[in-house]
Amino acid sequence: MNDYKDWEKKEEENHKRNEKFLQEFENWLIEKSLTKKIIRKHVNNASLYINDYLNYYDAETMEDGVHFVNGFLDGWFIEKCLWSSRHSLKGTAASIKKFYECMSEKAYVTIDNYKKLCREIKDNMNHYLEQIDAFDNGTYYDMF
Repeated sequence: MNDYKDWEKKEEENHKRNEKFLQEFENWLIEKSLTKKIIRKHVNNASLYINDYLNYYDAETMEDGVHFVNGFLDGWFIEKCLWSSRHSLKGTAASIKKFYECMSEKAYVTIDNYKKLCREIKDNMNHYLEQIDAFDNGTYYDMF
């Protein structure tokens, strides 16, 4: 029971910390003159990643999230998000890249880690899309 209480406390702390990051991200997007609709989509996608996925298995911080994007896009997003599609996966990946670009500009994560995250998404996008197709046609299986 103690482990659950520890996780619950850490998750709550992450959510509180993440409010600041998401607000900074929203302001950053506003400065880029994006439409309200696009801003809302990017912020919601970033929130899904840092508030839901990073706290799903173990309460991971936003800063550590640069290392977990593959698990999110390669399985969790496909399995847990009923709206997952090729289009939504690409959009969510783009939002995560934008979010961490902002976080790197604000020095919350290193530029090197941001670049690694972008490279990982780019290098694996075809695989992610194949996974979505497999899920849609019933041939997908979770290897874990």
